Amino acid sequence: MALNLVAKVHPVVFFTIVDSYERRLQDAHRVIGTLLGTIGVEKGAVEITNCFCVPHNESKEEVAVELDFAKDMYELHRKVNPNEAIVGWWATGHEITDHSLLIHDYYSRVTSSPIHLTVDTTLHGGRMNIKGYVSASMGVPGRTPGTMFAPIPVEVISYSPEIVGSNVTQKSKYNRQRLVEPTTDLHLISEATQNMESTLDVLINYVDDVLNGKVIADNYIGRELTRMVNQVPKMSATDFEEMLNTNMKDLLMVIYLSQLTKVNVSLNEKLTMLVATQ
Repeated sequence: MALNLVAKVHPVVFFTIVDSYERRLQDAHRVIGTLLGTIGVEKGAVEITNCFCVPHNESKEEVAVELDFAKDMYELHRKVNPNEAIVGWWATGHEITDHSLLIHDYYSRVTSSPIHLTVDTTLHGGRMNIKGYVSASMGVPGRTPGTMFAPIPVEVISYSPEIVGSNVTQKSKYNRQRLVEPTTDLHLISEATQNMESTLDVLINYVDDVLNGKVIADNYIGRELTRMVNQVPKMSATDFEEMLNTNMKDLLMVIYLSQLTKVNVSLNEKLTMLVATQ
């Protein structure tokens, strides 16, 4: 695995890591676990889609990892999703400890060139830093080689359902009870439209500032804007409005049918209970 590798992590991985840290033993200062994902889907990238916690005991002198537990958990995950394989391991904290090399050596025997992901759940520096590493050999030829951890880029990617779940989860920040009520599809469409409008306003202001010479043009932003514009289907305003109205009618029909189904199920339950009491 090359040093120019990119680790693409899904949000569920971070949720699992934080949850494992919150549920740790009282005397445990950090938590470790196994990373699951796929290799080779995209060239030069490893997609990390899942993970699980592995119990361990760690002190200044030694570290003991429950390897049998890790093997059993991996076999259980394989039954649910056979496409996921071990791609590395994770640990909480903002630095690599002396014991990290020993744990990394175990995962090197399980998979080729594993990724080591660190998540700073202690918020060292005021934020939750996320870093990725791969091991690289170093030393003088003819001598015993050493091992160092080389940093690699870490990107956060999401499937469409994960984006919806992450957006709903963020709303709990504004609720004292940290609860969020589910909303209707129409409400979600309205929120998405408002977010798109606000984003377009920021983008238009940036383009105007670049054209007026107030901001220096960024080549990367320009290429991304060109890519997005080329992805927009070329159609007239009338055709776009007709397509939007058709999709809206389909959505309303689905909502109506789902509500009708709920009423039928509720009516069936009440009739069943009425017959049972007689």
